[in-house]
Amino acid sequence: MFNTYKKETALLLAGTILLVSYILIAFEKIPKVTIAMLGAAITLALGLIPPEHTFSHIDFKVIFLLISMMIIVHIAARSGLFNWLAIEILKLTKGNPIKVFASMALFTAILSAFLDNVTTVILVFPITLVIARELKIDPIPFLITEIMASNIGGAATLIGDPPNIIIGSAAGLTFMDFVKELSPVITIIFIVSTALLTFIFRKELISTSDLMQQAANIDNSKSIKNKALMIRSSIILILVILGFIFYDLIHIDAYIIALLGASILLLFETPRQILHDVEWTTIFFFIGLFIIIGGFIEAGGIKFLADFILKITKGNLQYTTMLILWASGFLSAIVDNIPYTVTMTPLIKSLNSSINIYPLWWSLSLGACLGGNATLIGAAANVIISEASDAAGHPISFMRFMKYGVLITIVSLLISSVYLYFRFLI
Repeated sequence: MFNTYKKETALLLAGTILLVSYILIAFEKIPKVTIAMLGAAITLALGLIPPEHTFSHIDFKVIFLLISMMIIVHIAARSGLFNWLAIEILKLTKGNPIKVFASMALFTAILSAFLDNVTTVILVFPITLVIARELKIDPIPFLITEIMASNIGGAATLIGDPPNIIIGSAAGLTFMDFVKELSPVITIIFIVSTALLTFIFRKELISTSDLMQQAANIDNSKSIKNKALMIRSSIILILVILGFIFYDLIHIDAYIIALLGASILLLFETPRQILHDVEWTTIFFFIGLFIIIGGFIEAGGIKFLADFILKITKGNLQYTTMLILWASGFLSAIVDNIPYTVTMTPLIKSLNSSINIYPLWWSLSLGACLGGNATLIGAAANVIISEASDAAGHPISFMRFMKYGVLITIVSLLISSVYLYFRFLI
């Protein structure tokens, strides 16, 4: 059926499915996973993806990474490890909610620079819930800020976010190239964003002096429930993280390292019990979304948008740099930034004969990574936290997140624009 559609018809159908799915997700009347699976089913039923291409659009590296890290984190949580970490943070900050808030944001951003942001948010989520419980405050402001910190921090390095890995490979850029060009602006964006969010949530970051004093003086010696399990899971977790960091040396993909770590830990557990705790609704949401976006890609949707962006700038370096930054930012809020980046990289390379494309790589990186903060489905980390938070009884509404996300995204892109202009364009 795929070959029977005209190009325009296929693009219209795929675009409609994508748009309607996002609108329904935003209204939150139907569970996100149901919408994603239904949209995927319609995409496949209409033949918008050739049967032989169906599974190529599902990023199984992401799927296996998610499942494996969920297994590792759930096993580690049973030992009391995250309770111990949370209480240590409370003691260091003396239970002051604003200090805890800023500390968790900084911890998340730094971790995201050296791990992928999906792994980071899976790690910080259980710590955040313990902290909120001890201080008897709403965890949602913490979780929203951690999502944004993970996307901002992930933009600083080659390995922090998948778009940077794609860009680095296409442009021949090294880990230190990313650190040199992006770390300064990302540091400024993080400080400004965290300050803004602290001000926005200031009325919710309040606890009683008794609770703060109690939190600062908690006896942490009994937090570890199973010492052997804690040691075992900590060793595996550290080795997995080191594997991620030293990819350039070992050349083993992150999902393989995570899968190996999870498998080793499962040797000492009852798999049925552990697998029951995996957030399967999140996994199937991603699968459905991959297929919907795959239909849009097959119809030429992302290529059409990318061509349009580059066409209207008419070869002017300043216009092209700024348009790629802002268009990438807003498109990455609604379209997965991985296929978007894959599409944009060859188009940027094709401009090499007419303009200096070096600034365009950083424009694409900043736009694609930072744009994920605009909506609750703009990046994988956002979806992970929202689903886990909902399962824990703290739902984050699409519109509530967007209210803060759009503001932080616009501020981030404005700062990026100033940086790119003075760094490359004058």
